[in-house]
Amino acid sequence: MNAIHPQLATAPEKEGALKIAIIIASVAVTGLVVLMRYVKIDMGEGWDVGFLPAVNATLNALTAVALLFSLYFVKNSKFVLHRNANATALLLSVVFLLCYVAYHFTTPEVKFGDTNLDGIVSATEAAAVSGTRTIYLLILISHITLAGILLPFILWTTMYAIVGRYTSHKKLSRFVWPLWMYVAVTGPVVYLMLREYYP
Repeated sequence: MNAIHPQLATAPEKEGALKIAIIIASVAVTGLVVLMRYVKIDMGEGWDVGFLPAVNATLNALTAVALLFSLYFVKNSKFVLHRNANATALLLSVVFLLCYVAYHFTTPEVKFGDTNLDGIVSATEAAAVSGTRTIYLLILISHITLAGILLPFILWTTMYAIVGRYTSHKKLSRFVWPLWMYVAVTGPVVYLMLREYYP
């Protein structure tokens, strides 16, 4: 227990190990995301992960809901519920990451505007979705960039809470929470914009 939030257990002795784990996890996830752009695993006949983009969008949406609960609980000094909501958001994000990597390691990339599903957006196809494609790309690029940058900061914010460094936790979460929410909300938006181009 701790003096600031006596209802929460802390583990300050684990700070060093958690920092090492955050660095390892961040490097490993970055490596996987880069690798899946270049490596495709042939799973053979009967393997279909076409359902995963919808699952990923759902996981992102649920993460956004958990983050809203997290904000509500902390604003009302319900710190145990705040912690549980954050843990739920983090767990949903981990499941999302596993599904995302599984999909992209085994499935060719789907491109916005590729109506004939040949993997190439021709000049004619690009012209047909000209303005919308620009909006899609802006959302997609910001979503992917922030998701990649944000991971270690999410983990660092979590670590501060676990070890009882609540001032640091609060300071960092003011930046992390809105960016995490943006990533969680734009995930389903990207899926909905891309949905008609999935085979």
